[in-house]
Amino acid sequence: MENFFYNIPTKVSFGKGAIDDLSGYISEYGDSVLLVYGGGSIKRTGLYDRIIKLLDCSHISHIELSGVEPNSRLTTVKKGVQMCLEHDVKVILPVGGGSTIDCSKAIAAGACYDGDPWDLVGHPEKIENAMPIIAVATMAATGSEMDPFAVITNEETKQKKDIASDLLYPAYAILDPEYTFSVPAYQTAAGVADIMNHIFEVYFADNGDTYMQDRMMEALLKTLIKYGPVAVSEPDNYDARANILWASEWAINGFIACGKDGPWPAHSIEHQLSAYYDITHGHGLAIITPVLMDYILNEKSLPVLVNYGVNVWDIEKTKAPYDIAREAISKTQKLYEDMGLTSDLGELGVPYEKDFDEMAEKAAAEGLEHCRVPLTKEDVVEIYRRCFRNVK
Repeated sequence: MENFFYNIPTKVSFGKGAIDDLSGYISEYGDSVLLVYGGGSIKRTGLYDRIIKLLDCSHISHIELSGVEPNSRLTTVKKGVQMCLEHDVKVILPVGGGSTIDCSKAIAAGACYDGDPWDLVGHPEKIENAMPIIAVATMAATGSEMDPFAVITNEETKQKKDIASDLLYPAYAILDPEYTFSVPAYQTAAGVADIMNHIFEVYFADNGDTYMQDRMMEALLKTLIKYGPVAVSEPDNYDARANILWASEWAINGFIACGKDGPWPAHSIEHQLSAYYDITHGHGLAIITPVLMDYILNEKSLPVLVNYGVNVWDIEKTKAPYDIAREAISKTQKLYEDMGLTSDLGELGVPYEKDFDEMAEKAAAEGLEHCRVPLTKEDVVEIYRRCFRNVK
């Protein structure tokens, strides 16, 4: 187990009516906010009106940045930074899913940085200050409301990279499972795949004996396997939504990664796809993950895949190890398919072979040689190829 330092400064308010204390949280930091949201679903559900009423009643002024993209873009970040500077904003208030919260984090750092926000990518030392963030989550997926990362897409260079700093932890995370009821079945399924992959990336890291962390991850995975399909078929099921939402936080807030470290190959591979073709991140991961598991199946990865099959999927442990591993991979893919996610990148509009070399080179450069089973550019190209089921 590796050495680690663990601290989550984010305060969490979880449950029905959690939004009612929003004004008090904001007032700890100031009386003016930048309200950030995406395509307008918060207006259709009534959450927007509720928030505006809370702000007005507490004499908290606000300006709005709407239309944040599903893969939040650098141009939108720059627009938000300019708005903060022009209107003397004190608090960033993202209301939405991971992209909205990620965009807000980049704005919070960029507004305190004298330069292009893209300069902060890969350079946490340049983030010396950041505006306070109070995040209202309306989707269970990235867990960005309880972590220090922000993933941003540079449209010009076709790069999807993260900005990271402990200063980017939201001060508060407001988590009301009822606000996730309106998330469509497709986005719910993609969110579950995203959460599961956050766990897989840590679970498959090669850091020696991390028995305690591994068993915690298996419990989280079983939770998602149990409640993911329920939330897809019964969107108003509070218990399903609550379990998924809380699992999403523990998948990414650093707890399961204590003592475990390593590259995130599926994310590195998928980020290129969503940067080039703007596909849904969680769906891309749902396609890539079973292919990646199968591709790396060998003597080095076999023990962890057997543990995954036996402890998560309850596969009979007396079966041959490789049979257990392959059955676990198959069950993973079927779970995603049963929730409505296709297993073919071609069906998402990704062209076969077109940008494979360029994307694979970028992915492999993110330390994939340090994976449990090392991956090269050529390996990544082959993984992309195997994600196309209908190409002969």
